[in-house]
Amino acid sequence: MNYKSLLSFTAALIIGLGSVLATGDTKNKDGKSRTFAHNPYNLSINSYQYNSAIGFRGLGTSGLTIKHFTKSNRAIEGIVGLYPDAFSVTVLVETYVNAFDQPGLNWYYGFGGHVATQSDWVYNENYRGYRRANGDFGLGVDGIFGIEYKINEVPIAVSLDVKPFLEVTTNGDAYLAVDPGLGVKVAF
Repeated sequence: MNYKSLLSFTAALIIGLGSVLATGDTKNKDGKSRTFAHNPYNLSINSYQYNSAIGFRGLGTSGLTIKHFTKSNRAIEGIVGLYPDAFSVTVLVETYVNAFDQPGLNWYYGFGGHVATQSDWVYNENYRGYRRANGDFGLGVDGIFGIEYKINEVPIAVSLDVKPFLEVTTNGDAYLAVDPGLGVKVAF
């Protein structure tokens, strides 16, 4: 199996797992459908709720981030990490808890996984310049814990989180990182 096939298979597996975990039964014990208005972690009862958001994440894994709520307190977030010599795709399933008296301020936690590629630049004497060398491919398991504030007056959500991960690469290396992040997203 080549690396492109493995990357495609892994991405599909992570997205599929995230979709399964992010959906759930909305029936109560009586078999009746429940509404989110009876959910103690309901974020949709105030004007600070949003369904989707797109923006940027900086500090650790930096790049484009997209988030979509599948339930009132459950979201799937994707992060496309862009680096000068690397690229990664992370998918996370997150649970939101409104544990503060401030509307729009929530903490969240979750887990997921990522795939990453990296290539090194090496100096080539024959060409008198830098060229890309063979790259590595990595798979990782991610967790996330953070706090987010959705500003009522403007459609902006700001988050601060820690996304620890363990990654194993094709050359046999393993990495463990804390990966802090600061996110700014446009919510809609």
